[in-house]
Amino acid sequence: MTQLHLVSALFAAAVTLAACDRPTVVAVPPSPAVVTVPGPAGPAGPQGSTGSTGDTGSTGSTGSTGSTGSTGYTGATGATGATGSGTTVIVTPAASAPK
Repeated sequence: MTQLHLVSALFAAAVTLAACDRPTVVAVPPSPAVVTVPGPAGPAGPQGSTGSTGDTGSTGSTGSTGSTGSTGYTGATGATGATGSGTTVIVTPAASAPK
């Protein structure tokens, strides 16, 4: 029975609050912020000092072996020698022993 009274009271309160006139709320936007516009730029400042020298880079890898060159041209034939002034002796090689 106590629960019935409690539920009835909550229901009556909810209905009463729902019937109330709610005042109209008008949200006024804030005034815009004032933005200051900068004037003309001043003169340039002095040049800064030179930076320090960087570190030496690492050594690169060894390159691959190059291609073999092409064969050169055959030279010109030499001039004929002068005729001798004496007797020509022809020596034949010794015969080799049979195997």
